[in-house]
Amino acid sequence: MTDAHETAADRPLRTTGGAPPDDAGSSASQAPIPLLEPREGIPPVIADADALAEVTAAFAAGSGPVAVDAERASGYRYGQRAYLVQLRRAGAGSALIDPVACPDLSGLGAAIADAEWVLHAATQDLPCLREIGMVPTRIFDTELAGRLAGFPRVGLGAMVENVLGFVLEKGHSAVDWSTRPLPEPWLRYAALDVELLVDLRDALEKELDRQGKLEWARQEFDAIASAPPAEPRKDPWRRTSGMHKVRRRRQLAVVRELWQARDRIAQRRDVSPGKVLGDAAIVEAALALPPNAHALAALNGFGRVNRRQLEQWQLSVDRARALSESQLPQPGQPVTGPPPPRAWADKDP
Repeated sequence: MTDAHETAADRPLRTTGGAPPDDAGSSASQAPIPLLEPREGIPPVIADADALAEVTAAFAAGSGPVAVDAERASGYRYGQRAYLVQLRRAGAGSALIDPVACPDLSGLGAAIADAEWVLHAATQDLPCLREIGMVPTRIFDTELAGRLAGFPRVGLGAMVENVLGFVLEKGHSAVDWSTRPLPEPWLRYAALDVELLVDLRDALEKELDRQGKLEWARQEFDAIASAPPAEPRKDPWRRTSGMHKVRRRRQLAVVRELWQARDRIAQRRDVSPGKVLGDAAIVEAALALPPNAHALAALNGFGRVNRRQLEQWQLSVDRARALSESQLPQPGQPVTGPPPPRAWADKDP
């Protein structure tokens, strides 16, 4: 065990480098300590039923909260499925599980269902965990705890450094986690993501209690854990980047047709939609309303598309051009909640 691990649990809450001000005026003078290796080394990746059964038994016999994390392949694959699940619990150590090889983790989820799950940015990971059978009853969200406590930077790396005084290497956060086999440096990074999560949870609980906000946090955590799965987003094509440039209803129809065609292709190929056709290209086509594939090929984003694909995209544009006025989408969506905070000063000073 390294000095970093020996002091993690007992190290006092730091109050410099972006933490909330301390009422007592204390400050931390220690330089952050790089956290380079998991304390028991990199655990083997669980990829078969027998190994999964052993891990399930170990975590069921463990004690205290369970640190949980999941890695997705956003930007590479279609959807938000998990490609690696990381856990850590006292008495069980750390585990790395391949949910592609072991797609049903409901037994593991049931084994730790009564424990508190510690996640960072829980709303990002809970949907993909739910897909593989892991559904918590109680959670502690260290990102949300940091927000409630007043930390201006609440990413996991910033929180571990500012609160516990350790530096996590974050160079592999955006890699393609669907890669098989996963490289050792990526596995080391993944194991370290849950290494100090429970220590961070304990320190933040103390800070929230000191500020009189612990009950607020518990209510928020309970609301997240008990929330039903999100309903499918209505008209997801309206979130195309650059939509603010598209004003006319016929142009909106082009965005809708191209977005839906791209989504079908991306789902069939299991690739990120942005790898099929960029948002900027969709908006360019909507603004130009090209009458044929030759005109479409002259637009940014379509110049390197082969002839067959170009004709497919043009068919989507043609469908939008052929719609009657009554079939065209309306220019806006009804707003069901408050405006974004950046608009408050203008919308409701």
